[in-house]
Amino acid sequence: MKEAIFLDNAATTRTDPEVLKAMEPWFCEKYGSPATLYAPGSEAKQAIEAARQRLADLIGADAKEIYFTSGATESNNWAIKGTADALASTGRHIITNEAEHHSILMPCRFLEKKGWEVTYLPVDGDGLVDPEAVDGAIRDQTVLVTMVHGNHEIGTIQPIDEIGTVTREKKIPFHVNAAQSVGHIPVDVQGMNCDLLSLTAHKFYGPKGVGALYIRRGARITPLLHGGGQERKRRPGTHNVPGIVGLGKAAELARGRLDKEMERLTGLRDYIIDSIGNSMEDIRLNGHRSRRLPNNVNFSIEGIEGESIMLSLSYPTSADTKPIYVSTGSACVSGTLEPSHILLALGIPVELAHGSVRISLSQDNTREDADNAVKALVEVVERLRSMSPVYKRGSKQCASGSKSDGCDCEAAT
Repeated sequence: MKEAIFLDNAATTRTDPEVLKAMEPWFCEKYGSPATLYAPGSEAKQAIEAARQRLADLIGADAKEIYFTSGATESNNWAIKGTADALASTGRHIITNEAEHHSILMPCRFLEKKGWEVTYLPVDGDGLVDPEAVDGAIRDQTVLVTMVHGNHEIGTIQPIDEIGTVTREKKIPFHVNAAQSVGHIPVDVQGMNCDLLSLTAHKFYGPKGVGALYIRRGARITPLLHGGGQERKRRPGTHNVPGIVGLGKAAELARGRLDKEMERLTGLRDYIIDSIGNSMEDIRLNGHRSRRLPNNVNFSIEGIEGESIMLSLSYPTSADTKPIYVSTGSACVSGTLEPSHILLALGIPVELAHGSVRISLSQDNTREDADNAVKALVEVVERLRSMSPVYKRGSKQCASGSKSDGCDCEAAT
């Protein structure tokens, strides 16, 4: 079988060889704990602080505002639960939206069980939150607004700067989940007017198991974990020195490559979107057409299940065909048969939501990969549709759920 084409980079990315090279000495050669005072420990502490500065430079922060964590899930939980606890005497109301990642929704639901009230704002058909809706939802008891920057499933980029302007004027703490955007598009915590920002290394060619939370100086937040005095007594636990060094190196590489790679991936993304749109009927592009992450493509394909498409691409019947790895949506929930809550929030019917496929690109993917993927996808869809008892060619199921040969709904492609 030929070498596979990996197109599920929103789930995780290959660690860049330069990142791995920077990490390697810190496993076996330079393994001192940064909490110690002797030379190996001091050397490890210096490496951590250098990584902290590189990451701060990438997102426009001060190095003292960067706190290392195990990844975006921990950072999101810390931002939400820590802020809620620190400001509980002020109010118990949080604002988010219906199309958020589960590491945002689950902490919010946890707090609801503890007596907090959460407002889940709707999104439009492209997945966008209206900043005016955020403004209208703020009340005297609001202690946090938390929003994703770039959606992990449909790629839509939220109007974070505008939302941040609203929260700053109202003096409401603002948290941004930037797990999918850091390293792929410009992220500036000052321009966003955010107080907290979550990120993770493995989404931009760094190692798994390490991330960070930006906490603006003066922001009130309670530690999520309790133990030693690491990370200025806010995040205890022995530092993951190799991972932190890798995160710092990934940040350094991303900063140097950002503009060029963003332009290249945007072009490749648009090429795939146009190629699929010109090769198939009865499909829907999910997410905003242009206001989207440069590496994200997400389609709903009528008449067949997304899982069937994914498995058919992963295990081709011909030895001459490369396996192609895509996703049916978020990697965090791809093991469930439930339709994506994000697609349902867009107003997409359940049947069409079940037929979603996400292609997410990386710095390793090429135009040849795109051509091979589109060709294989078209062939798989034709084969599966020919066996489908429910698919009727030209039915054009629109976002409202209606079926008509003459449907001109903008949600139908």
